[in-house]
Amino acid sequence: MKVFMLGWEFPPHISGGLGTACHGLTKGLDELGVDVVFVVPTAVPVDAPSHVTLQSPATLPLLNRSAADAPAPQVPQVPQSPDPKPQPASQERVSEHIELRQVSARLQPYREPDPTGQDPIRSLADAARVSGNLDPTAPTPIPIEGLDAGESNPQDDAIASAGEHYAGDLMTEVQKYARLALELAAHEEFDVIHAHDWMTFSAGQAVAAATGKPLVVHVHSTEFDRAGENINQHIYEIERTGMHAAGHVVCVSYLTRGIATSRYGVDASKISVVYNAVVAANNNVSNVPEPIKQDEKIVLFLGRLTMQKGPEYFLEAASKVIGRFKNVRFIIAGGGDMIDRCVKLAADMNIGRYVTFTGFLRGDDVARVFKMADLYVMPSVSEPFGIAPLEAISHDVPVIISKQSGVSEILTHALKVDFWDTDDMANKILAVLRHDPLQRTLRKHGQIEVQKLSWLDSARELSDIYQQMASGA
Repeated sequence: MKVFMLGWEFPPHISGGLGTACHGLTKGLDELGVDVVFVVPTAVPVDAPSHVTLQSPATLPLLNRSAADAPAPQVPQVPQSPDPKPQPASQERVSEHIELRQVSARLQPYREPDPTGQDPIRSLADAARVSGNLDPTAPTPIPIEGLDAGESNPQDDAIASAGEHYAGDLMTEVQKYARLALELAAHEEFDVIHAHDWMTFSAGQAVAAATGKPLVVHVHSTEFDRAGENINQHIYEIERTGMHAAGHVVCVSYLTRGIATSRYGVDASKISVVYNAVVAANNNVSNVPEPIKQDEKIVLFLGRLTMQKGPEYFLEAASKVIGRFKNVRFIIAGGGDMIDRCVKLAADMNIGRYVTFTGFLRGDDVARVFKMADLYVMPSVSEPFGIAPLEAISHDVPVIISKQSGVSEILTHALKVDFWDTDDMANKILAVLRHDPLQRTLRKHGQIEVQKLSWLDSARELSDIYQQMASGA
């Protein structure tokens, strides 16, 4: 079994849970002996520790590449080889079954706040959508020929931006990624196509149309999760078309499955729920800073500062806790378009001295902040899954999670709240900080639950889906 996999982030360059999930799933598939060619748009350094083999697009004879599509300057151009699948001389294979392909497209969905308030986006994404095998109620696709036409899509004028939670000329890069993935696919042999989230759905459809291979789309998040009711209609249509075009849809939770059926009209019979997992944490972290006060309790928010993650509800609960318990510090670790608003909100609430904003953390810094924490809180408004609470528990940190999250479906020994009920959230925070027996119980039983979760098990479920799709069952 060989899979042509499409995703927009992969460690060590990640901005959210998708990269973590793709890393865990491919590692599990590697253990099962499933061959995966993973097409990633971000520039992954060749010396990055990973279980994948790294290759540059310059090592492959891509077809009809224009000067604008050439590799970035730091990637040396090499002559095309008559061998349709040349191997780079400097390549080091660190995995028998997983290879990573890099293409020169930038898919950066999350942005920092723009002081000018401007974020122009030229939208060309529909050019990558293809006809065939669509539900009659799905949006009308645009032929694949539009990928190489180099002309504006008729819908461009009607779509000025991809929404406030996206960055840069994203739609053009989505189209570019689709074109380059299609060129790569021409030099690969595979049985199934697997596309992760909406930015790769157009590429998946294009490859499926060109090769006739079955398409699996993996929904890690929907536009309703990211934007609430104020969705970008164009992105919604890309998601909807991708789900209807796919032979099978994988959702990360039953919460997401419900959105796929009710909001996107997808037949429930072709949806499978495959939960995410977590890798056991390394808790032997050195150089952990001491709390500002010896008896100070640390409450942690770790995630993007966006509407979806509910940071304002965290701050509102923090204000209520501080009114009753002073030996506490609230750490907000993450970046996003709401960071300025959150800093101002903390100041307006007069709780700034109790709140620390760290910015985006990765690697050992994440492990260090978990080791400092007495409690992790995820107040998400709509969370398809939520890997961070599993990571917190694996670092021996008790968690409070919103009931509006997929991870709440599999965690029993976690305190759960409605994201909007900041009184309940504050009361539960206080209960954990004040009562050591409760904290110990949550830690002990949370560890037992997390140890039952395995990326290998999740990968095994995916492998079964691949086999079913490849056999035409």
